[in-house]
Amino acid sequence: MEVTYPPFKVYLTIQSATELTFAIKEGKFARTETVAIQVVPLGNSVFAVSWKESNGATVMNIQDYDRGVFLSFVTLASGEFWRMTGLMVATRPAKKVSDDRPERYKALVVEAMIALFQRRDASAVERFYAPDYVQHNPHVPPGRDALQTLVANLSSDVFYEPGLMVAEGNFVAIHGRMRTLASTPQIVVDLFRVEDGKLVEHWDVLQDEVPVTAALGGTPMFDPEERVRQTKPRA
Repeated sequence: MEVTYPPFKVYLTIQSATELTFAIKEGKFARTETVAIQVVPLGNSVFAVSWKESNGATVMNIQDYDRGVFLSFVTLASGEFWRMTGLMVATRPAKKVSDDRPERYKALVVEAMIALFQRRDASAVERFYAPDYVQHNPHVPPGRDALQTLVANLSSDVFYEPGLMVAEGNFVAIHGRMRTLASTPQIVVDLFRVEDGKLVEHWDVLQDEVPVTAALGGTPMFDPEERVRQTKPRA
């Protein structure tokens, strides 16, 4: 990776989960060293990475791979303290490519839906949704403020049950059931687009739940266990 900070550019090579090589090729700080690192995942493709250099300097990086931004906190051997923000570009991919966005984004969506429509926590809107959130629903205006107002005014009878989820790239679809003041629950498919760890766009399709009867046969439109079965490993 190349990380460009205001004072210099540094080249980072992650050798393993516990070792990193950095190289500053120009200027008074020019040097190359391989250091032992500790990596702590913080969620949504954000990691805390720390190490100590042979000259006594210590480094703490908050590395955001979704946005390509590194926040660095460096204490030099002299005691001088730096705070720097750098832009990261991957110059050589890992030998083993892994895209964990679908699983991370599914976790983000289900956490947001539970916070808003089970706990009815209007304060969670700011945490999960982008400021310019786009809502494709004629009954709900776009934007975070409108969604906060909607959640703040929800009846205690509202309860959402998450079900089967599908994710690809930046999109997540979740199948669920919404119980409201109405006597008939609604089956809902919500589709979200995720950018920079936030929900930025939403579409939904709703249908009244039709119960299974002996005359009609068939299977239920929604099963609370469908998400549990989805996450179980196959034999």
